[in-house]
Amino acid sequence: MKTNYVVLPVLALGAALCSPAQTAAATGPQTKVGIIHIQNAIISTKDGQKAAGELQTRFAPKKADLEKKQNNITQLQDQLRKGSNTMSEEAKEKLMREIDQNTKSLNRETEDDQAELDQEQSKVMQELGGRMMKVIDQYAKDNGFALILDVSSPQTPVLYATNSIDITQDIIALYDKAPPAAGTPAAAPAATTKPAPPPAPKK
Repeated sequence: MKTNYVVLPVLALGAALCSPAQTAAATGPQTKVGIIHIQNAIISTKDGQKAAGELQTRFAPKKADLEKKQNNITQLQDQLRKGSNTMSEEAKEKLMREIDQNTKSLNRETEDDQAELDQEQSKVMQELGGRMMKVIDQYAKDNGFALILDVSSPQTPVLYATNSIDITQDIIALYDKAPPAAGTPAAAPAATTKPAPPPAPKK
């Protein structure tokens, strides 16, 4: 069994692009259309990169533990294969039961850890996505867009679109320039030295 462990970038799904978008964009400024890979945009921001790093660090011990258990199962399987002609039936059955129990335990742990990781990823995407939507909304108003399509999901009805209407990089840049939103941890201010009080006047 191969253990798959992926952090935030797994959410950056391949995107299909659309002909309706290109057609609408060509009809005039009243129907100016843009596309954005919203998930790519979120994980490419400074906040997104920071969150990804934190999740990697947090789940690294669990990943290492799962890999250790997987290696142990592989060693037991090798032992069974190499000793299949020399081991007694009782010994082989015992080893097979051990492999089966360890495999089931590993599968359960992998599913539980992946579910926890998915939940944390969703939480991050929702938190950062809320701020991202405000940036997109202001960008659309400032630049006269009538429609912006998110092409992160394969379900988006988009078959083709010219790259010239992709605003993903613009939104990433604007997001990173925006001041931290309420609830977003800001960098700790540099320590300052309190000025010494002026000397008392001489009597």
